[in-house]
Amino acid sequence: MVKLEAMKIDILTLFPEMYTGPFAESIVKSAQEKELVEINIHNLRDWGIDERKTVDDRPYGGGIGMVLRVDVIDSALKGIGAEKTKGSRVVLLDAGGEKYTQKKAEEYSKLDKLTIICGHYEGVDARVHENLVDEIISIGDFVLTGGEIPSMVIVDSVVRLIPEVLEREATQKESFSLSTDDDTPNTILEYPQYTRPEEYQGQKVPKVLLSGNHKEIEAWRKEKSLEKTKKVRPDLLK
Repeated sequence: MVKLEAMKIDILTLFPEMYTGPFAESIVKSAQEKELVEINIHNLRDWGIDERKTVDDRPYGGGIGMVLRVDVIDSALKGIGAEKTKGSRVVLLDAGGEKYTQKKAEEYSKLDKLTIICGHYEGVDARVHENLVDEIISIGDFVLTGGEIPSMVIVDSVVRLIPEVLEREATQKESFSLSTDDDTPNTILEYPQYTRPEEYQGQKVPKVLLSGNHKEIEAWRKEKSLEKTKKVRPDLLK
């Protein structure tokens, strides 16, 4: 069996200590132990200027807050060997970026190298947006204090899709997963799941799931998936 080369993920952050827990547990930990992914956390202040390792400055034109400097980020990207090549991607996390989706996670999982820049403070010098990154990504229409938590979300969603991290079937029929036929996102939410006990506080598992009739079970799951989508995410059906 040919050993797969590990995907490499580099994260530039002002708060490397935040990653101690999330990447040391569960599927992400297992993927690293199997050498299917290599995750490196880099402190942006290592490329800071002056004795104080400054990484930001006041915005030209005035305004509240501080802005991350383009020269610092450029030096950091060069320092970790981030390149704009076919098998790699440099991504800036910013609330004003393109909305992150399962399709994007699938795309990233096929890369050799993914570099993530965590924005912070009032923002990042626009010259980073314009010249140093391939994409600007947001995980939703809300604002966080920085890009650290979004980077954890992206890494988790990507790592689980890397070949051999999970059984292939485990990621094929999920909500938002891509169709194996035409590579289009599944716009129907996943059906309800049940396990033992068969009855709990008067609530019973649907009889069809106990029947052993796989055709009826499949029909029930499709019906419940549609009902759930209409109720929770009707926008997906458009």
